Amino acid sequence: MTEDEEQGRRRSTAEVAADLEASGALDALFARIDSGEVQLTGDGGLLPGLLKAALERGLQAEMSSHLGYEKGDPEAASFPNSRNGTSPKTVATEVGDVGLEVPRDRDGTFAPRLVPKGSRRLGGLDEMIISLYAGGMTIRDIQHHLASTIGTELSHETISKITDEILEEVLAWQRRPLEAFYPVVYLDALVVKVRDGAHVRNKAAHIAVGVDLEGIKHVLGIWVQAAEGAKFWAGVCAELANRGVADVLVVCCDGLTGLPEAIEATWPGSMVQTCVVHLIRAAMRFVNYGHRKAVAAALKTVYQAPDAPTARAALDAFAASELGKRNPNTVRVFADAWERFTPFLAFPPMLRRVIYTTNSIESLNYQLRKIIKNRGHFPNDDAVVKLLWLAICNIEDKRARDRQRERDQNVPSDKRHADGRLVEGQVTTNWKQALAQLALAYPDRINPYL
Repeated sequence: MTEDEEQGRRRSTAEVAADLEASGALDALFARIDSGEVQLTGDGGLLPGLLKAALERGLQAEMSSHLGYEKGDPEAASFPNSRNGTSPKTVATEVGDVGLEVPRDRDGTFAPRLVPKGSRRLGGLDEMIISLYAGGMTIRDIQHHLASTIGTELSHETISKITDEILEEVLAWQRRPLEAFYPVVYLDALVVKVRDGAHVRNKAAHIAVGVDLEGIKHVLGIWVQAAEGAKFWAGVCAELANRGVADVLVVCCDGLTGLPEAIEATWPGSMVQTCVVHLIRAAMRFVNYGHRKAVAAALKTVYQAPDAPTARAALDAFAASELGKRNPNTVRVFADAWERFTPFLAFPPMLRRVIYTTNSIESLNYQLRKIIKNRGHFPNDDAVVKLLWLAICNIEDKRARDRQRERDQNVPSDKRHADGRLVEGQVTTNWKQALAQLALAYPDRINPYL
């Protein structure tokens, strides 16, 4: 079902409920709920009872279709197969455990589709569990939540199996074909704890976001760094190339060892730009609080210089000043990263704003950190990729629902407060001007894709 079809279904269901309420047909029921005579959820509650009635009605309809006659039909004896009572079955649902009477036939050939044989959960419960998992809840948290809210007891193994079923979808996403050309790619990392044999160690989960020719951002993939340096990055670049990426102009990252060599070996002529914001943070790390404003002002003359020679002169002037002598580490950070810091200085201001920092995915990482902080560690690398992918989908879906809600309520565009896209599908600010400047700088590489 598409997103539009799903929204249409929800609207039609809401309209039916509104019509029933407006007609007064629910007044007596509401009165019994208000008096406490009728409970909505839990054992014997209204919602489990309604679901039980709806499911059993559907199962009887399936049985009638299977046998070829309705229940109570006087001609039933003329049919080769017939009903043979029911079997009890309990299924876990979004509103709690529901006991069903599943019809049987004498030949034993009836295979219900509404509640398949061997199934102990309805699909909506699986979706709820995956949503809770994507929101950052651990498996034990989900166990407790289901037991305390809807009275459904599921084992640790069952919940783990439900979340693992999404892994095939994650792998398909991670291996999907990509566009042939991304002018700009941002690469940033989150530190996660992953079990490695008998030990738990820190690993970097790298997230790559590519900007296509329309300026639209796409999460290209998530990689957990299993090896150090060039070997790991050579594998990542080879994977991107095998998935269809034929060329990349600029890769903005945080000084990752071995990445520049891997990029240049895979896409010759590509530029690797050290994220200036990360560089400034590293340079300011050991600066006394009282000197921070003055140091920040001095560094601004370096990274906002019109060209590389002017930037170098500004850094040398800062190093020779009293403030620079008090903060040698600040000078060293910029000097060590100079070769990968200066490339963006060759471009006009509009393009600099697009390529000088990975801040375009900082908000994504901020949201993901809130989700992974609840976990002590992950059992393996696949679990990291699975959770991060689910979390991105979950956040994007939530924001899309908020935007749709404001549109449905006809909120004027200047008064809407719902968040825009987090990263997937977001349009890069001032992209048209930046693309025009890239086309002037790299005409031979951009024109074939225009």
